[in-house]
Amino acid sequence: MIVVEDHAAAAAHPVLAVTGLAREARLAAGPGVATIGAGGDPERLRAMLLSRGQPGCRAVVSFGIAGGLDPALKPGDVVVASGVVTAQGRVPAHAASAAALIGRLSGAPMRVVAADLAGVDAAVLSPAAKAELHAATGAAAVDMESHVAAAFAQAHGVPFCAVRVVCDPAGRALPAAIAKALKPNGEPDLLAVLSAVARRDAKVGGLVRLARDSSAAFAALGRCRALLGVGLGVPDLGELLGDVA
Repeated sequence: MIVVEDHAAAAAHPVLAVTGLAREARLAAGPGVATIGAGGDPERLRAMLLSRGQPGCRAVVSFGIAGGLDPALKPGDVVVASGVVTAQGRVPAHAASAAALIGRLSGAPMRVVAADLAGVDAAVLSPAAKAELHAATGAAAVDMESHVAAAFAQAHGVPFCAVRVVCDPAGRALPAAIAKALKPNGEPDLLAVLSAVARRDAKVGGLVRLARDSSAAFAALGRCRALLGVGLGVPDLGELLGDVA
């Protein structure tokens, strides 16, 4: 299928890409996309979205990396959200938008699955905690932005969808000190990382594994971004805006 990209129309009606890391925002940026991120702080993200007032977008897309919950998923595997699950309930993704994203990614060299994401306000670090969350929610992966993005989209009646790439898999721990080593703008705090190593709060071997997983995840995220194209691949579904799934 040949898709003709209308850059002017996309610029007039952008999608809002919700990210946690500055690197995710840089990847998401492009024609038809506005980005917002809060450095891995859900409360700050909520405040930033609230300050926008009206969304000023035709769709909200959570875009970035995630922690694996499904043991079958490995770093670099892609999850297109069918919904987002929290302790308060489940918000479904907009079905037509999610289907369009899956269609755009159908030629990807990575594994692409349609599944729920879990949304949390605090990082899920240990394999035991990941297994518990997987059992409770059935979600394939977890992140700290998708549930905030989904709630914002639902509140304003615009479609929500998400593309998240697995970084740390279900069976691998994420060092707590490293998970917190972010500046408010989402850039990594290298001084905090070095301090954690000096205090032995993080082991060099764990950092090497995390760097390898992160490299695979961001490489896959970059491939996704190239395939999604203008407006992150979300079609102009103006006639469906009142039919958020």
